[in-house]
Amino acid sequence: QSCFHCGDKIDKETYTVDDHAFCCAGCQNVYLLLSKNSLTSYYKYNKHPGKQLSPTKEDFNYLNEKSIADQLIDFKNDKISIITFYIPSIHCSSCIWLLENLYRLDKHVHTSRADFIKKQVRITFDHQELSLKELVELLDRVGYLPRITLQDVVKLSHKDEGASLLRKIAVAGFCFGNAMMISFPEYFGMADFERDYTSLFRWINLSFALPAMLYSGRAYFISSVKSLMQHRLNLDVPLALGILILFIRSAREILSNTGAGFSDTLCGLIFFLLLGKWIQSKTYYHLSFERDYRSYFPVAVTKLLDNQEKPIALAELQVGDRILIRNNEIIPADAILLKGNARIDFSFVTGESTPVEKVLGEIIYAGGKQTAEAIELEIIKPVSQSYLTSLWNQMDGKEKITFHNFSNTVSNYFTPILLCLAILSACFWLYHGHTDKAWGAFTAVLIIGCPCALALSSPFTLAAVLSIFDKNGLYLKNTLAVEKMAAVDTLVFDKTGTITTLSGTDLSFSGALTPHQQDLIVSACRNSNHPKSREIIKTIKHSGVLPLTSYDEVPGGGIRACIDDMEVLIGSAQFVGVSPVSMRYASIYVKIAGELKGYFYQEQHWRPELGNIVDSLKTHYTLHLVSGDTKRDSDALKHIFPDERLLHFGKLPVDKAQYISRLQKDHRRVAMLGDGLNDGAALMQADFGMAISDDVNNFSPASDAILYAPSFSKLPRFFKMAQQAMKVIYTSFGISLTYNIFGLYFAVQGSMSPLFAAILMPLSTITIVSFTSLTTRIIASRNKL
Repeated sequence: QSCFHCGDKIDKETYTVDDHAFCCAGCQNVYLLLSKNSLTSYYKYNKHPGKQLSPTKEDFNYLNEKSIADQLIDFKNDKISIITFYIPSIHCSSCIWLLENLYRLDKHVHTSRADFIKKQVRITFDHQELSLKELVELLDRVGYLPRITLQDVVKLSHKDEGASLLRKIAVAGFCFGNAMMISFPEYFGMADFERDYTSLFRWINLSFALPAMLYSGRAYFISSVKSLMQHRLNLDVPLALGILILFIRSAREILSNTGAGFSDTLCGLIFFLLLGKWIQSKTYYHLSFERDYRSYFPVAVTKLLDNQEKPIALAELQVGDRILIRNNEIIPADAILLKGNARIDFSFVTGESTPVEKVLGEIIYAGGKQTAEAIELEIIKPVSQSYLTSLWNQMDGKEKITFHNFSNTVSNYFTPILLCLAILSACFWLYHGHTDKAWGAFTAVLIIGCPCALALSSPFTLAAVLSIFDKNGLYLKNTLAVEKMAAVDTLVFDKTGTITTLSGTDLSFSGALTPHQQDLIVSACRNSNHPKSREIIKTIKHSGVLPLTSYDEVPGGGIRACIDDMEVLIGSAQFVGVSPVSMRYASIYVKIAGELKGYFYQEQHWRPELGNIVDSLKTHYTLHLVSGDTKRDSDALKHIFPDERLLHFGKLPVDKAQYISRLQKDHRRVAMLGDGLNDGAALMQADFGMAISDDVNNFSPASDAILYAPSFSKLPRFFKMAQQAMKVIYTSFGISLTYNIFGLYFAVQGSMSPLFAAILMPLSTITIVSFTSLTTRIIASRNKL
């Protein structure tokens, strides 16, 4: 009899509840806890999904120490905290289900989101009602004790797993090499002297097979048993069966003294299987490491040094540095507020969009967005670019294109088909009296048919595309963004900051300003992250920055600030409350203390090669333009865009999002290209959102991609590359299937050695990796990327 919760065999006293037997009081208590909270669905997803609790309880009192808790917590405000735990015991869909239903076990847990691949869970909880210690004890009670360390546990666990795998490869390689050496006389004929030691050599070979199977190959057996207990067939089942059959055959022949067995083949099989596994694990870790721990989006920060503002790369930011964060900029690391009125929008972190007021000396956590005037902060924690990347990925709540899941679907069907084929092959040869061929065919089919290479084609191709795009100034959120990009059939452009640029010529001012009025304007614009504000600061010569009483920036409108008891309005004619004086130029009006002082103007400059870009795109996509500006450039745009009926002006940010929504209702796959400042809602609504960034300080979590403005001319090539990448994936799928069909053709005939099949497995993986990497880079070269 086995335990209803963990599946372990019940040897001693039986604990019974609701006609279910449990091996210990711990498993019984977990069941009672789940039953009390109507969470017994946990047992429907998998049979025996739980883990037996440790009889010894850990002491978590150290988590009550504020200094320790602060180092573990990702985010904290007056009421809620957010923390990410690494939980090694996550192993199946039931684990994910239970961890994401923690709020039903304790009402003070707001949300919890599990990541199966990384074995992580991110929990938002009310720290006023539920302490960090109590949260960890709750996880421990249900069998998911987190591994708590102040180091990067995910990164550390990868190293541990890698070292363990290398040790297993070393043992298997040692056994394989020695077994092959001892088997040489069997292969090439033995002299009389060697015949006297035949039995000894065979027993030594069998002794090499034992550690190879029991130590190096045990992971295949453990994985297979767990899979069968859950009534599933994973990829390790045929491999474990093949290893077991080879060992049984070898042991039977050696014990009965009827043959030499297959000990060398067994050791070689395990060695090459683990070698292939190591190649895959190194590659997946490399991809994960790049996406998690390197900055692939163009984020810089303004550092204050001797009262001078200097933009520096995010990676260069150190603890103790003083930085300036303007309106709409993201705070890159935990910092203390030193100066300014902080109204922080933590919606990227908590989902709550109401800005939070912060006072001087208070800690502001990374990921918040300043919504008021510029503030000065001092960095107190190192920059976590993996944390910023996770915020970017967290915003991806849109419909997903499921192409990459096709490889998983194929793998699910592959294993039962493979087992059937192996059994049929063995039965065929047994029926015809060829026992050796029967076992040979059975083992070779199980090994050769493993679709590992099949599952690698998609991630490798997409990862190569990400790398190429990164080098060319297009920064994508993740591999899924490439697939969404390839599926797009409609492009919607914003105008200002997207297809136009303010760089190239200086702004001019029509009107007269005193030195004090110039300081007022610069003091207001210094707080804004908008490109036009930056241009104004460059244009005006001023003597100093004045303190603000209040500041407000209206998306699509302008700036409203109060300085020296005077209201300063800078923005569009409608925002300032005047009639437009020119339709020819992009005008920015200035009103101080209720009096219009004039306007800045600059002739709009189209981005280089805009006409050629539109010509390249219009053959494959339907092109729309939705702008918040007036129609002053409509005549010029009619000659650039193919259909003037798709040009729309005077639209507010919410209008742009609604426009995209209407296109999607017509079954269009829409990409939105905006400046990332006023187009956040539209970027999020679109199937694929791309923010165009002239300034590396812009970081838009709402987008799927950020395009550095100097690379705008490469836009058609980027979209073409994404489509061609999908074709590479289809081709690599074809190659994998061809390899499997070709290998199985020889395997079913019993003419292929299991060892040869094992060698072909890592070779097929290398072939797919090489094909996808080389082909993708050849395509990139042809596209001049």
